[in-house]
Amino acid sequence: MFTDKKNVLQLVALLKAHQITRVVLCPGSRNIPLVHTLSTHPDFTCYAITDERSAGFFALGLALNGGKPAAICCTSGTALLNLHPAVAEAYYQQVPLVVISADRPAAWIGQMDGQTVPQPGVFQTLVRKSVNLPEIQTEEDEWYCNRLINEALLETCHRGRGPVHINVPLSEPLFQFTEENLPDVRVITRYQGLSPYDRDYSGLIDRLNGYSKRMVLVGQMNLIYLFEKRYTKLLYKHFAWLTEHLGNQTVPGLPVRNFDAVIASLSEEKAEQMAPQLLITYGGHVISKRLKKFLRQHPPKEHWHVSADGEVMDLYGTLTTVIEMDPFEFLEKIASLLDNRTPEFPKQWEYYSKMTPEPDFPYSEMKVVGELIKQLPESCALHLGNSSSVRYAQLYTLPATVEVCCNRGTNGIEGSLSTAIGYASSSDRLNFVVLGDLSFFYDMNALWNSHFRPNLRILLLNNSGGEIFHTLPGLEMSGTSHKFITAVHQTSAQGWAEERGFSYLKADDEVTLAEAMTLFTQPEQGDKPLLLEVFTNKNKDARILKEYYQNLRKQRTADPA
Repeated sequence: MFTDKKNVLQLVALLKAHQITRVVLCPGSRNIPLVHTLSTHPDFTCYAITDERSAGFFALGLALNGGKPAAICCTSGTALLNLHPAVAEAYYQQVPLVVISADRPAAWIGQMDGQTVPQPGVFQTLVRKSVNLPEIQTEEDEWYCNRLINEALLETCHRGRGPVHINVPLSEPLFQFTEENLPDVRVITRYQGLSPYDRDYSGLIDRLNGYSKRMVLVGQMNLIYLFEKRYTKLLYKHFAWLTEHLGNQTVPGLPVRNFDAVIASLSEEKAEQMAPQLLITYGGHVISKRLKKFLRQHPPKEHWHVSADGEVMDLYGTLTTVIEMDPFEFLEKIASLLDNRTPEFPKQWEYYSKMTPEPDFPYSEMKVVGELIKQLPESCALHLGNSSSVRYAQLYTLPATVEVCCNRGTNGIEGSLSTAIGYASSSDRLNFVVLGDLSFFYDMNALWNSHFRPNLRILLLNNSGGEIFHTLPGLEMSGTSHKFITAVHQTSAQGWAEERGFSYLKADDEVTLAEAMTLFTQPEQGDKPLLLEVFTNKNKDARILKEYYQNLRKQRTADPA
């Protein structure tokens, strides 16, 4: 019988799955759940050594013999500090060593409780990865714990080798051994490139070809990458390709970009049919909350993330495989290895995408963004603010020749305007910037320099506050505090824009918008940059957008052929 501590069960099951089965066990009380479970499981070879200083080097010797990772487990407090010399030696000798330390619950550290020191991160730069496991109470705790352990164990042999530290907080009681079996756990694997000489290579391709419902989801990509036609033809028919405008031209063929509207229109039964069995992702951030929810509620059997850095990115909670290589090299590699089937799954997504018309909104922020996108010059750069602007742009079809930029690394509003002006200052194209009022006024000092030129056009959406906050469920329950949440104001940019040398345009209804937008998007516009300030109703947009999605659901009455 094994311990009932779920974080210990996850750890032991993953040590077994990653074939780390030689473990040095040091005495103590806090690590009893670990020691008991490891020592009673038949797949582990355990070595009992009392002195942690010696035990650490003994484990180092185990790992040196054969090159496979070995583990050492100690109790809480200064027992862990005695492993420091062995960890330092493992780091500089590049030996894959897994240090597992039991710990007291975080609430009792520094409270004069026995055998307590701050253990998380104690080895600092001398380990390749240090994780502090949660005590599992919820499904999210379990997912988080599983991910942390996978990350740490993978790092023992990633771009070289070395030690890692896994800290395991454990609450009393410690002697409850009620579990008969280890749990079935998710194991994340990493491929460092794809080589025919890799024994796992053929198995990966067999798994790829074994799925009929395959989806590729592309996040933000700053560089425009054009696939060769021979790869486009080989790749396109096999996958449902989804990306947002921030993905730019980094997909072979025509991707589904209006997937938010498609998902909103699906019944629960149809949503299940449209969910992928295999999800492959590359690129950076994905904006759509609706897509994230869809993939979490209808999880794929496998999720492969492809990136040059090989980092573990488990956005949808189902990551199984990390492929460490350039995403385009990966796609070109697998193009000729895909089977000859033409699955129906991509056709379903294409059908629903084509059957979902672009919206025709009344006067609103969405309408303003749509009018700009319809009138953009053939080749330009479009810089989107981080809140409503980037989401509203996704509702419309964007010309393939337009490059889209947005600060989605941390998704904050600060610096959106400064970044766009920095880009435009060294660009020969027209640069259009779409910002909400809070983003603009927060970063209004971006205009406090002399480095902008006539190729800069700023579209300021002014609704006297944070429009995006009106979409938050439960905002109506905030009472009088909503004015603080939404940052209500009565400010115009006209004075500041004109003082800084901009030609100023204004719109507050459909007629004035049409007139101003014609001037705003003309390629030649004199020797001054332009700022178009559009005033809208702060409460109207959220309601219009909600009604749009509700109507899509009602109108969807027929399934694709």
